[in-house]
Amino acid sequence: MKNFIFILILLSWNEIIAQINSTSQNPIKNSERTNKLLNFLQYQQGKKVLFGHQDDLAYGIGWKYKDTTSDVKKVVGSYPAVFGWEIGHLELGKSMSLDSVPFVKMREYIKEVYKLGAINTISWHLNNPVNGASSWDSTKGTIALLLPGRSHNRQFALWLDRVANFIHSLKDDEGNLIPIIFRPYHENSQSWFWWGKNENSDADFIALWRYTIDYLKRKKGLNNLLIAFSAANFDSIEDYESRYPGDDYVDIVGFDTYDKPEKWNYKAIMQKQLYLLQNIASSHKKIAAITETGSVTIQNPDWWTTILLPLLYNFKISYILVWRNARLDHFYAPYPGQGSANDFKKFFTDSLMLFQNGLSIEPSVYH
Repeated sequence: MKNFIFILILLSWNEIIAQINSTSQNPIKNSERTNKLLNFLQYQQGKKVLFGHQDDLAYGIGWKYKDTTSDVKKVVGSYPAVFGWEIGHLELGKSMSLDSVPFVKMREYIKEVYKLGAINTISWHLNNPVNGASSWDSTKGTIALLLPGRSHNRQFALWLDRVANFIHSLKDDEGNLIPIIFRPYHENSQSWFWWGKNENSDADFIALWRYTIDYLKRKKGLNNLLIAFSAANFDSIEDYESRYPGDDYVDIVGFDTYDKPEKWNYKAIMQKQLYLLQNIASSHKKIAAITETGSVTIQNPDWWTTILLPLLYNFKISYILVWRNARLDHFYAPYPGQGSANDFKKFFTDSLMLFQNGLSIEPSVYH
């Protein structure tokens, strides 16, 4: 009887692995527009760095949900080249994200960004599907319960269906799916999310990643996704690659690191991680990006040109994304009158940087 049970368990696990690894037998091809975006990012890397800002059209300091408004544009006269969006709470069936952006409005913002010729990237701070806690839950072993054949796979698949339905709704005026850089399970090399390093085995994380991408791209037919893999505070190539799901499941490699002067030397950490990332991107033939960065409230008035810009000149990076302007004690891009606004104007005019006003290829980067 024990041998029989063991055989059943083994067969069940083999079925799970077969489902997770089946993409190589029938890979889905990107849409033409998505491939154009991929080619553009590859072409630009080492020539220009695209500047991005989270929730740029949705709100800023002293305003919310005003058409065409942007703190970045107010300061320099151009929108960012990359716009970040967060879909956490979409999986719960909520009407607005965990950052209080209505999904109806987000859909319209994403369409507007596409019309501007700029680029959309989506992150997903999803709740824990097993216990309903937030992304920042540290319960161990969650991932193992989400894979095919496990106790909470059906619940997790429902959440993926909701994400897929939303992404399917992101279409231009002609009905074409808008290309999206999708960045799930970010900062996965650390342990502040339920998918974190200490909460789950590397093998289970890789299985979750592959299952998620297979589900969205193969089962749900989303051919408009470029996939971004982002770590945080990694010390070596081996550290970064310990959870890397394979080249078939990644288009962009990046990391999230913020300037925290009271805790660490940002420039030294960034130099180390950018050096490692550049080597990783080269060896895997992937695009490199700084997927989140910034200095909260930007206390250094020359931060843009004396701290960030020199780092970008030393490495081949495709784009950077600074976080959102939520309130006066939590913002990462300047607004009119903010202490670093004049320095940001110098940053904007530097020949290395590319904002939306510079994206003018037929008539945009990937239409």
